[in-house]
Amino acid sequence: MRRLLWWQLPILLAAAATANAQVPNPAPSAPPENKPQVTVTAPRDVQDLPQLKSDEFVNCMRMIGAGDVDYVQANLCQHELGAQKRVVVEACVNSDGTTALPRIIQACTESLDHDIYEGNARFFLYADRAAAYFAAGDKQHAVDDYNEALKLASNNSYVYYNRGVFYAAQSDGDAALRDFNTSIGINAKFVPALRQRARIYLSRGNFTDAREDYSKAINLEPKTAALWSERGYISLRLRDYESAVKDEAEAIRLDPKLARAYYLRGAAAAFGGLGDSALNDIKTAVDLDPSLATYIKTQGKTASLGLPPF
Repeated sequence: MRRLLWWQLPILLAAAATANAQVPNPAPSAPPENKPQVTVTAPRDVQDLPQLKSDEFVNCMRMIGAGDVDYVQANLCQHELGAQKRVVVEACVNSDGTTALPRIIQACTESLDHDIYEGNARFFLYADRAAAYFAAGDKQHAVDDYNEALKLASNNSYVYYNRGVFYAAQSDGDAALRDFNTSIGINAKFVPALRQRARIYLSRGNFTDAREDYSKAINLEPKTAALWSERGYISLRLRDYESAVKDEAEAIRLDPKLARAYYLRGAAAAFGGLGDSALNDIKTAVDLDPSLATYIKTQGKTASLGLPPF
C-alpha cells in the first residue's frame, strides 16, 4: 500500500520531538513494496558439477565386454554414477540455501535432461528451477517451468502458491489471486497462501476479506507475531481501533522487539482515543526502528502520524 494515511493528533510537541530526536532530520526511505520478496543467500565456493554424458545412466553393464562379467567393476560403476546423480540433485534442490542461482539452474537442467527423476516426480525439478529463474529475474523461463511443474502435479498447493507469488511480484494481481485461491482450495490450512491472498485483498481495498484470511491464518499459527500485527493493521484501516490495539498487543507479547507493532498500537490508541499510552508506544517503536520516524510529522503543538506501507 503506497498511499500514506495521516491523522492529526493533539500530541504534546515535547513528547513528539522526543520521538523524532532519535533520528535527526531523517531522510525519507523508500516504502517497502507490497510484493513478496525473494532473498538469495550468497553462494559459497563449490566444485563444478559432474559432467554427465548422454548415456551415462543407461546401465553400467554396458561397460563390460564379452566374456565373464566383472560384477565388482559394475557395482563400482553404479556406485559412482549414483554419487554423481546425488551431487546434481543436491545442487538443484539447494537444501542448505547457499547454492548459486546459475548452478541451481544448471543442476536442474542436467537432472531433467538425464531423466534422473521420471514421471510426476520431475515436477520437483521444474519447480526448483522455476524458483531459481524467478530469483534471477528470468520471468519467462520461471513461469514456463511453473507451468510444466503443474502439468505433472496439478494438485500440488505449493506450486500454485509459488506461481502465485511470481505473478504477485509481476503486479499481476488477477493471476496471483487465481493461484492463491487454487492453492487454498487444495489445502485450506496453507498459511502462506492465506497470507498472500489477504495481501491481494488489502491492495484492492477489500479489508473485510483480508481480515478474514488473517483470522484463519492466526487460528492455524497463533504464535506467529507478524500475523497478529498485520491483522491489526487491517483493523486500523477499518477504523476498528479497539481490535487493532488488541492484535498489536498480542504481537508485542509474542515478539517484544517488533517495532511496527508498537507503532501501530500507538497509532490505533491515538486515533481511537483509547488511552494515553500512544506516545510511549510511538517512542518505543522509533527506538527499535528509527526509520519509523519518517512517518511522524510535527507542526505547532500537534503531530501527524502516517501509516507505514503494509
